[in-house]
Formats: sequence, C-alpha cells, structure tokens
Amino acid sequence: MDIAAIRKEYTLKALEIDQVDKDPIKQFKVWFEEALHANVPEPNAMNLATVTLQGKPTSRIVLLKGIEEEEFIFYTNYESRKGKEMAHVPYACLNFFWPELERQIRIEGEISKVAPSTSDEYFQSRPRGSRIGAHVSPQSKVLSDRSILEEKAKELEKEFKGKEVPRPVHWGGYGLMPSLIEFWQGRASRLHDRITYEFENGKWMIKRLAP
Repeated sequence: MDIAAIRKEYTLKALEIDQVDKDPIKQFKVWFEEALHANVPEPNAMNLATVTLQGKPTSRIVLLKGIEEEEFIFYTNYESRKGKEMAHVPYACLNFFWPELERQIRIEGEISKVAPSTSDEYFQSRPRGSRIGAHVSPQSKVLSDRSILEEKAKELEKEFKGKEVPRPVHWGGYGLMPSLIEFWQGRASRLHDRITYEFENGKWMIKRLAP
C-alpha cells in the first residue's frame, strides 16, 4: 500500500469571510444542521484532545450532547484518564471532521464541570443499560477480564430492578467555553479555506488564515 499516494481533491464548496455569521456559535449551528441534512454518520462525534499529567497531548472520540450558554457539552466519567487530565489542566480542544461535506471545525477553550442538575437531567434521558453501565465501568482502569463488567452489570440490574438508576457521583458533564473556533472548508489544489474566530477583548475577531 502506497500511503503517500492517497489523495482527495476537495471541490464541493467555498467559505468566504463575508458570508459567515458574526457569531461562531451560530455559524457552528448552521454547519451542524447541514451535516445532519447531509446524513453525516454521527455528526456529533468529535475528537477531544487534552494534556496528560506529564504534559503530553492525548485524544479520543466523544459525543457532543448540547450547546448551552455558548459552552459545548459532553459527558464522561470524572475519574477516567481524561477526567483527571482536565482536572489537572482545564483546557481542551475539540475537532469535528465531516468528510461528506469536506469540512472540519476546531474549537479551543477552557473546560469546567456542568451543574449537577444538568448532569442529572441528561443522565435520566439515557437508555437504562447506559445508566447501569456508568455504574459498572471503572473507566480507564486495568481489567483482568471482561466478565468482571458483565457480572457487575447483572448484579446492578437486580439491585435497581423496579427503581430509577441514580447518577453516580463520579459521572457527569463538562462544558468547553471556546476562545477560538476555526472553520475549515476543503478546496482544490490544497488551497483550503480557513476562517477563525478568536475571542479578544470581549468580542469575536474574524480572520482568514492561509491553508
């Protein structure tokens, strides 16, 4: 396989600075709606990049679950590796890639936990199996065998039979408050369009970057 020879020419759309919304959150919602209409698989899947306790970058895919008061919301185990990393360095980067539209969105900003009531409300909206799973999994810990999870799930199914499954205290939401949002539109000959919004002195500054 010649990996270096793999190429794709981007020709679908353009991105002009005088056509984007002045508010990057509104612009994000426009592109997100277009991704939905284009039947992009899991358009809310995003790469979450954090910094390890040793200062090394690391990333994984998580799911966007809402935008509230301009924060991008997602949920996870607070005691997971990424939870510990965000507690240590409360900054992160999100990246959405929608190849069907030849688009990326990169979002940088500060991370904080959402209110417990917000986590409670979302947790109760999850499928029952997922709620039990949040209790079962010691996320990021070493397991000797998968059967440990399966047995614990069976035990909790019996324990919570006929009852609501409460949100475990170690599980909840985070909100990323953006300080930079970049919209990337693929263009021919690698002359891509890059429009960035940077929050400076209380307002968003819009700039075009070289590809």
